[in-house]
Amino acid sequence: MPVLVTEQGPIHYEYYGRGRPVILLHGWLGSWALWRDTILYLSREFRTYALDFFGFGDLNAPFERSASAVYSVENYIELVNQFMDRLGIIKAPLVGHSMGGTVSLGMAARYPEKVVKVAIIGSPITGSSLNPFLKLSGYKQIAHLVYTIPYVLNTFIYMLTYVSARDGRTLYRMVSEDASKVASVDAFFQSIGTLRQTNMLPILGSLQMPILGIYGKRDLIVNPNQSKLLLQHAPHSKQAWFENSGHFPMIDEADRFHLTVTDFLKNG
Repeated sequence: MPVLVTEQGPIHYEYYGRGRPVILLHGWLGSWALWRDTILYLSREFRTYALDFFGFGDLNAPFERSASAVYSVENYIELVNQFMDRLGIIKAPLVGHSMGGTVSLGMAARYPEKVVKVAIIGSPITGSSLNPFLKLSGYKQIAHLVYTIPYVLNTFIYMLTYVSARDGRTLYRMVSEDASKVASVDAFFQSIGTLRQTNMLPILGSLQMPILGIYGKRDLIVNPNQSKLLLQHAPHSKQAWFENSGHFPMIDEADRFHLTVTDFLKNG
């Protein structure tokens, strides 16, 4: 299990393939495992890296020190920056799902010299686009209730997954496994809480790299109208609209998704 250490703590990641680097970022309650099929597909032409955000995935130890070290979108942006520095990745495309896409946009705004292009999948441009259940999870008292009572957490995940993909059963198993690895209630609510407060609109106009927004028409987790905001405010953006997908196009329409991402990475 590859691990590297940053100023904020250790990062677990997986990598595969040869060629130009591509970095894959998962969403809330997720992990690098979301990208298993994508890693295999992209590795034909790229060296793919999929990392776990602090508090999630296979190396899920909570922060041990600084009280200012929180599981926030801002900290995850810095995580990606330090990850690239530690591995000597000078610049690379970022591909982010949901929260990972929001982090990717933030990384592109803060460190534009390191980001070649950005693909976001079902990602919030504004936190108001989140499903109301996810917004509630950003409050500590509600998060504590959901996180500490197994029946409530399982019910929450069931509702979250069965409205998020056509193959709800497969997604339920995957998210349940990832959710069981969340390091603490702080990781559970702080990450989604800061995502709820996100507003990327002021930074989009400054982004000069190509940006692709992939959105599923049936997405009930993040309102797919976020694609319109992306097109309106990011000068070099385009949209890939997935009519038959929900929040997880990489599961609902895997073949088309992988072809779309590969074409963008090669030609976007």
